[in-house]
Amino acid sequence: MSSNIVEIRNLEKVYVSKGETLTVLKDLNLDIPEGKKITIVGQSGNGKSTLLNIISGIDSATAGTIKVGDRDLEKMTESELCQYRSKFIGLVFQFHYLLKDFSALENVFLPAYMAGMNKKEAMEKALSLLDDAGLSDRINHLPSELSGGERQRVAVARALINDPKLILADEPTGNLDPENAALIGNLLFSVAEKYNKSLVLVTHDMELAKKGDIIYRIKDKKLFAGDL
Repeated sequence: MSSNIVEIRNLEKVYVSKGETLTVLKDLNLDIPEGKKITIVGQSGNGKSTLLNIISGIDSATAGTIKVGDRDLEKMTESELCQYRSKFIGLVFQFHYLLKDFSALENVFLPAYMAGMNKKEAMEKALSLLDDAGLSDRINHLPSELSGGERQRVAVARALINDPKLILADEPTGNLDPENAALIGNLLFSVAEKYNKSLVLVTHDMELAKKGDIIYRIKDKKLFAGDL
């Protein structure tokens, strides 16, 4: 039986602007088991991205608890959150956010080197992950010299470079044509399986969502499990 690497209980997120309040998430519960792939679907604006931002420590909850192992995410210092994001989380966004003046290889290599991995090991690992992504012949190309699908494959490789336990993917195929969307979806699930990573993937793509071991709909500020 899988153990949970993240446990979320009674999560609430409220935004306040000019005296008005907007509740995006309320009484939301989620377990992320080790090695499992979770997909979340739902209409735009109903809190899917907010949930991922809270899990990653980019945003904070208004109420509730987020346990990472025996640690409480909401009680981490900024320094501890930086370490958590660097070591525990791998992020893939709808936009690739690659450094435009660096090659594909450098974009994947740099996060590991900056986190303290020695240069040779970081380079070897980056090359291996780019090979997984089918980009061995594109490693020296700048982002501007890559297609949209290739840039997103580099972003997937970069998300894995620091050996995170959890990959968070926020609409990773949203900007791609159907063919490249299918490639990125398959790549995410295959590398998560190969390296035994937990995956939480938010998507509008129902076919991609069906690949999840556990599928949720987000509705009325909560998560509901079940088939699509």
